[in-house]
Amino acid sequence: MALKATVFKVSIQIADMDRGYYNDHQLMLAQHPSETDERMMVRLLAFAMNASESLAFSKGMCVEDEPELWDRTLSGEIDLWVEFGQSDEKWLRKACGRSKQVLLITYGGRSVPIWWKQNEAAFERYDNLTVINIPEDAVKAMGQLVGKNMALQINICEGQIWISDDNDSVLVEPELLKGEQ
Repeated sequence: MALKATVFKVSIQIADMDRGYYNDHQLMLAQHPSETDERMMVRLLAFAMNASESLAFSKGMCVEDEPELWDRTLSGEIDLWVEFGQSDEKWLRKACGRSKQVLLITYGGRSVPIWWKQNEAAFERYDNLTVINIPEDAVKAMGQLVGKNMALQINICEGQIWISDDNDSVLVEPELLKGEQ
């Protein structure tokens, strides 16, 4: 019998001073049985960093030809394709060809610099690719905020991201590896 996804109800209040975006979102976030709490929170962070009325989670891990998070126009064109982890060049080439902008968010701790050194030159040719690393300590701290029903406040200002619930706050300072700030 296959394991089923765990569903989390998430209420987030986003105040993104960098983009001038202020809104509340009610999300149902499915966690694949193989996904850790930390990875799920990185996906939620990516949503907050790029929030818009049309940004949505796709079927992601279950569908090979879709990103896990994307922003599409009404005509179905992909404005933003968001990937997670340490993707290979072949997969990112495909994403860059199908989307106006591709965002890769890494979060693997000590393995990220090694992976980046091996792939940086290959990624340079993609003008529409941005690569951001989330520091390992922030990823672990975000994992501590997980609950079946989450109410989070996310404040973004000058590149710093504060994620808070009723009890704790986590500071996330993403590291830009490629792209524009």
